[in-house]
Amino acid sequence: MQDKNLKSGCFYAVGVGPGDPELVTLRAARLVAGADVILAPQAKSSKNSIALRAVAPLLKDQEIIVTQYPMERNNVKTREHWGRIAADVAKRCLSGQSVVQVTLGDPLIFATSSYLMEALAAKLPADRIQTIPGISAFQMVAGYFNRPLTLQEDRLMIMSATDLVAVEKALSACETLVLFKAAGNLPRLMELLRQKQLLHCAELVSAGGQGEHEVRVADLSQWDEVDLGYMTTMIIHIGQRPWQEGQTR
Repeated sequence: MQDKNLKSGCFYAVGVGPGDPELVTLRAARLVAGADVILAPQAKSSKNSIALRAVAPLLKDQEIIVTQYPMERNNVKTREHWGRIAADVAKRCLSGQSVVQVTLGDPLIFATSSYLMEALAAKLPADRIQTIPGISAFQMVAGYFNRPLTLQEDRLMIMSATDLVAVEKALSACETLVLFKAAGNLPRLMELLRQKQLLHCAELVSAGGQGEHEVRVADLSQWDEVDLGYMTTMIIHIGQRPWQEGQTR
């Protein structure tokens, strides 16, 4: 199952989907199965790495390194942490090892791998750093409810739900709004959507693809709020922006 394009001395940021092993791409599976080293991020508040659990069926004799990352809004500490990890990864790659970092969703969408690749850019040649896209949580959520994210001239915005002032502005600047980290401000976010009469247009998934912990809500106006985990994604379908007459497609 080894990927014929897996090269010694290279780092791969590999998206493994939202947590469901069946949403790991074939390319990601081959790289994980063939790599020398698997680097798996884990939040300090978690008991295990969800990304590592998603690829568990692919693990054999690879060296596994689980690295806890700080869950705090501190730019300096965050970059210092990933800078230290990058130094070790670069050393391994320069010695000839292939290193795969498994990351939930896609490596370039709210992912720790982006910090690591930023730090590696000064330590490894560009052709030794590769990104393998993965299915993002918002794509899984949209798939659950069979609602298009964009049509015709619709605008799609993706952002964190941590800044409600920015969220309110975004509601008038797009037709579909994707909110990551929606659980932290959920009561205030629900009230904002209630005021904008958008609760019935909003859907939510928490712990998507993670078995019994998963919560799916197709219509937030019909939902009694409960505590949800950090990995909660909301999609708000605000409206549609059809083609204008005379415009070319």
